[in-house]
Amino acid sequence: MTSSTWADFRTAEPDFAETVQQRFQQYRHHVLATLRKDGSSRVTGLEVAFRFGEMWLGMMPDSRKAQDLRRDPRFAVHANPGPDDSMADGDVRIGGCAVEVTDPLVIGRFVAEVGPPQPFHLFRVELGEVVRTSVEGDELFVRSWRPGQAVRTVSRR
Repeated sequence: MTSSTWADFRTAEPDFAETVQQRFQQYRHHVLATLRKDGSSRVTGLEVAFRFGEMWLGMMPDSRKAQDLRRDPRFAVHANPGPDDSMADGDVRIGGCAVEVTDPLVIGRFVAEVGPPQPFHLFRVELGEVVRTSVEGDELFVRSWRPGQAVRTVSRR
């Protein structure tokens, strides 16, 4: 799978990246899907941070989701849909690979900026796919982006 950094995505598709980031920043908690050792899926809650031109996933030390990502970095994260079913701001998810960060300078910079509970695992997101689904009037729109490709929009009534 080809991947890109958040900064690459922002450069390639600034308006789409802004929409996606705002959607994730509307609520604090989101849903992360990882792969268990046996290959089945695990779904857990998680916070997402956007700092230094990157998207970050932080989690408690030795949590199951951290263990999953250390073993197999593939993931999907779904933005919290909010308190009702209006989908006024659309539905957003990102899939890709999570790269664990162990560099003390990077972790120190993240701690100074975000102030997470410590200790923690920090993963930098490498994007494989970004998808936003929205309803406008009586039409459903699915907008997707993959590294090296233009945004693709599919609609149906």
